[in-house]
Amino acid sequence: MKTQLIIRRFAGLFILVSVALAHFHSAYWLWLTVFVGFNLLQSSFTHFCPLEILLKKCGVGSECGSGCCTSNKGD
Repeated sequence: MKTQLIIRRFAGLFILVSVALAHFHSAYWLWLTVFVGFNLLQSSFTHFCPLEILLKKCGVGSECGSGCCTSNKGD
């Protein structure tokens, strides 16, 4: 599976979990949503993605381009 897809799935999962936790537990869980959103935004400019680095070290996924969540022309 491509790294790009794994990163998007993790981001979506973290956002949904944080919204559910904010609804059922504490509104402070929305800070997790802010953190994920900020990382997605900054990675679009800097091509630095902590999850991408972690996945590469674990040997998970394949190369998808020059940075986090970059789109390939062939997809």
